[in-house]
Amino acid sequence: MKIVIVGGGFGGLRLARKLNNKKGFEVLLIDRFNFHQFQPLFYQVATAGLDASNISFPLRKVFHNSKNVRFRLAELKEIRASENKIITDTDEISYDSLVLAMGATTNFFGNKNIEGHAIPMKSTVEALQLRYRLLQNFEAASTMKDETELHRLMNIVVVGGGPTGVELAGALAEMKKNVLPKDYPELDFSKMHIYLLEGSHKTLAALSEKSSQQSKKYLQKLGVEVMTDIIVSDYDGRDVLLKNGTAIPSSTVIWAAGIKGNVPQGIDSNLIERGSRIKIDNQCRIIGFNNIYAIGDIGYLESEQFKNGFPQVAPVAMQQADLLAHNFKAAQEGKPGKDFVYRDKGSMATVGRNLAVVDIPKPKLHFGGLLAWLIWMSLHLMLILGVKNRFFVFINWLTSYITYDQNLRLIFKPKQDKL
Repeated sequence: MKIVIVGGGFGGLRLARKLNNKKGFEVLLIDRFNFHQFQPLFYQVATAGLDASNISFPLRKVFHNSKNVRFRLAELKEIRASENKIITDTDEISYDSLVLAMGATTNFFGNKNIEGHAIPMKSTVEALQLRYRLLQNFEAASTMKDETELHRLMNIVVVGGGPTGVELAGALAEMKKNVLPKDYPELDFSKMHIYLLEGSHKTLAALSEKSSQQSKKYLQKLGVEVMTDIIVSDYDGRDVLLKNGTAIPSSTVIWAAGIKGNVPQGIDSNLIERGSRIKIDNQCRIIGFNNIYAIGDIGYLESEQFKNGFPQVAPVAMQQADLLAHNFKAAQEGKPGKDFVYRDKGSMATVGRNLAVVDIPKPKLHFGGLLAWLIWMSLHLMLILGVKNRFFVFINWLTSYITYDQNLRLIFKPKQDKL
């Protein structure tokens, strides 16, 4: 069976590894990047806590000893289901079974101004771009005489109060407190404001009420100005316009307010649900197809517990990958496949040093503060690919904890072509 997997994220990579060196399978893994990205730690790359290489792992290296898994650097453009092949930006590829695991990208909800000026956080490259933007703004602020422009350069607006927004706002607040005043003694950091804007009435809406309340309390303790029930209507690169008619001057807006699936051409629009997610059945097959599957953020499957589809988080993608691996093996043996059942092991988010929240559904438990922070760190270390990566992440975290500092505040500028 020739299986083509598109996407080297948590789901796609997990499936390829499960089928690695298994007889009867020829696996081709396709991704537009040649590395796996550990998305939960993008915010630490953006705030100079970790190097990009610490949370990235070459996909080819994963399969050095593989006899049946190959990698192709390419981007999916179109699916031609009637011909059992896909069109990429490099060539045409045939398949017996196709698995879409391309994840999701930032959802700007059709606002072209926001899309053109705000900074998303859905790739390592975007995290690095945010880091450079932040550092360059402070360099510019150090010589700025105009008070209005100074405020604009120093203010940071994070839109979206989910885990990404909360974790990023907390990390920025710690930078403001412990690092930036030492780097820029000429600046008055009482003029710097970090805003977290959330459209609903609470942060971390997907977690428990206690976690939501604690996260807001932790953020406010760090000096973040948390504003709930606030909708951003526009952003022109200089001022964030709110639906209530007010504006916040800021040259840095980080958009963490929504995601949408990376749906390729060739998928019927009738199969697309809210958030650009593709309808799938209980065995992760796209409705109407016998050999095309969608897992992770891009797949949409309702259950009694999750009326709006399963959460777009890594555990869902990984468990769906495990199911597909089992079902592919069962099909080779002429056995029926199993249906997907999501085992929710809990949710967590970190806000800052010794500050995190953890919810565990069974048994129903909640942790906050230092214990939750230690649980969060341990789990993320376990999930990172590569012993070397785990070691460097741990050393970086340990050093930052002891010194209250990060060492990666470097601005790399591309060489300008001479005219």
